[in-house]
Amino acid sequence: MIQLRSDCLVFKLANGDAIPCSVEQVTVELMGDAIETLDPDLIRHAAAAVLHYFKHEQGREYVSINEFSEALEHVLQGFGLTVKNEPETPPKQGRIVRTDLRQLACDSGKGFELHFFPCLRKEMEKQMVKSPNVICFTGLRSCVKQLVGAQRWSVRCQTLNDQIVEYLRECLHREPHGDCALVVQ
Repeated sequence: MIQLRSDCLVFKLANGDAIPCSVEQVTVELMGDAIETLDPDLIRHAAAAVLHYFKHEQGREYVSINEFSEALEHVLQGFGLTVKNEPETPPKQGRIVRTDLRQLACDSGKGFELHFFPCLRKEMEKQMVKSPNVICFTGLRSCVKQLVGAQRWSVRCQTLNDQIVEYLRECLHREPHGDCALVVQ
């Protein structure tokens, strides 16, 4: 068995894996941006105190991240800092807005591509007002075949398909959209 460095513990992760790591590195990861506001020596001493507690007082080398963070919180409170160990919150589900391209092609009437692209631009602007995380355009293949008037997929269909996707990308790029993603199916 390989001997651990004196400043390391083996951290058990939630998925069952175990990773040897320096307690200072784990402390930096746990504290995130808050570490910038604290004295580096204070953090180093707090991490060393937690290491000593687990290795020497409890005789352990395997520790869960949760156990380590709770012990670190206790030590930092002993130094007079107000620390609260908050569990990670799951990411929020993004807002997804959908548009059926086939229906948009039907609504554009007999103007074919000449009328379709301005309608597509208006639809993109309408969807962006909702501040979505994802804009999903569905029915691309049937939309293209309808606009071209084809029963089978052809080179002309592929060309129009690529033009629509590129146009949607350009429209999204022009909009002040933040972190909005584009999905075209």
